[in-house]
This record gives sequence, structure tokens and C-alpha cells, in this order.
Amino acid sequence: MARPASVRIVEVGPRDGLQNEPGIVPLAAKVALIDALADAGLRMIEAGSFVSPKWVPQMADTAEVLGSIDRRPGVRYTVLAPNLKGLELALACGIEEVAVFTAASEAFTQKNINCTIAESLERFTPLIDLARARGVAVRGYVSCALGCPYQGEVPMAKVVEVSEALTAMGCYEVSVSDTIGVGTPDKAQAVTGAVADRIGLERTAIHFHDTYGQALANVLACLDIGVSSVDSAVAGLGGCPYAKGASGNLATEDLVYMLNGLGIETGVDLDRLAAAGRAITAALGRAPASKVAQALAATCA
Repeated sequence: MARPASVRIVEVGPRDGLQNEPGIVPLAAKVALIDALADAGLRMIEAGSFVSPKWVPQMADTAEVLGSIDRRPGVRYTVLAPNLKGLELALACGIEEVAVFTAASEAFTQKNINCTIAESLERFTPLIDLARARGVAVRGYVSCALGCPYQGEVPMAKVVEVSEALTAMGCYEVSVSDTIGVGTPDKAQAVTGAVADRIGLERTAIHFHDTYGQALANVLACLDIGVSSVDSAVAGLGGCPYAKGASGNLATEDLVYMLNGLGIETGVDLDRLAAAGRAITAALGRAPASKVAQALAATCA
């Protein structure tokens, strides 16, 4: 199958990236980041999360963030909503799309959200029903699709089963997520392809972390089967609190640079994106993890 002519990048840095920061990131820095990402051409930005502040204090100001950003026409701002309360908070903020997450690993769901996979799906039913009734789109994540920090290997059939369940419940897209970044290209392609065969390529997205430096190669392998929706985080923000040594998400700068080289359209201005990455990492007191961002910064020095 030919690679896609264009890729929709789902920017997850403001949520999946910043939620792992040890210190509280100032509201102004979050708002500036999201506005800068929109200015760079990102058209889908995961701006925050309505999870319990007890468990993820970094996202406690999501409502304030959404109330402070300059919402650009044509940009969809999304949030993670783990339950009905989270959805109601998202609706109050005028959100057009929410995301729900579960995993293909029973051990991970028990440790992460204190329930079985089946119970997590049951929890989503009223949420998805209400969201759809209110005209809010729902996107699903299947975590640990390529490996689990607790049980190791995750059966491909389980990834497919959970993905099918989420789409049957009403998710318009499912993101196959390598939460701890252990996947390699052939496996990433095989698992993603198996999901796409059952739910449709147009409903299949990918979300890779870069712990072992494989994220970009994994994306390329999935482009080769026609996947055209890819999650990434500016400056490679993020990590995984459940896996020692896990590094951040695939850096959006690295993804855009590769896609530009392949002649695949993204609509993203790489220089403005890199500037957004430098600004947020400066606020965090470090340099971007992105190789491309580092190279571009060197040429500007």
C-alpha cells in the first residue's frame, strides 16, 4: 500500500507531555505553548485532561487553560475525559472532542486505573453516549499495545479486541499506543495493521514513545501500510510514570522533518514549531529532546 499523501498530526505535548513534569508548569507557559502550536499549523491539539488532580496535579488547571487560550478557527482542542465528571467539565469548557483511554493489558489497567479492561469499557459507555448526544467526538487510546511494564508481551488479539470494542461504542478513531516505547518497526506495523484490518484504516491512529529510539522508525513502518493519523509531542515532552527509564513521546519536530523529507503534507511550519518547543523547554529549564530541534537551534546560534 502506498504511503499517505498527507498526515494529520495530533499534538499531545500539552497533555501527555506536561502531565509527567515533576514541578507545576505555570498556566501562562501552557497557554503560550498551545497558542504557539496553533500558530505553527497544528490543527488538533490535546490541551489538557480532566482527571483527578489528586492523581495528576499537573492537569488541575485544565479549565483555566482552556479559558485562557486564543482559540483559532480550524483548530480542534481536545481533552482527556476518563469519566462522566470529566466529560461534564469538558462540556462546560466548550470542548468539541474528548479522548478516553484504556489498555490491552489487564495488569496495566489494574495498576493505572484500578479496574479490569472490561470494567474500563463499561465506564465509558455512558460517557460516550452523552458525548455523542451533545455532538462531541470521542477518540480512544489503547495503551500498552506493543508491551506492558507489568506483564511484558501483550497479545495482538487483545489489542484488536479492545480497539473493536471502542469503535463499536462510538469512538471515531483509536490510537494504537506504545505507552512505554518498547516497540520495533515490524511489530508496530503488524499490530497496527491488524487493528486497521478490523476497524478500518481511516479509524486507526498511532501513538509511539521513544524510549528505545524506535518511534520514528515505527511511524515509517506504519506509513507504509497507509496510516495517516499520528500522535506526537513538541520537543519530545513526556514520559511514562509506570516504566523506569521511559523517555518522552515522539517529538513533533522529528516527525514533521521526516514527513517533509518524504513529501507528505502536514500543514505545519517546522521553524515555528521548533520555536514553540524551545519556549516550553526553556520554561521547564532544559533543552528540547528532539534531534531536529537541537539541530535547528544550533543553526540559529
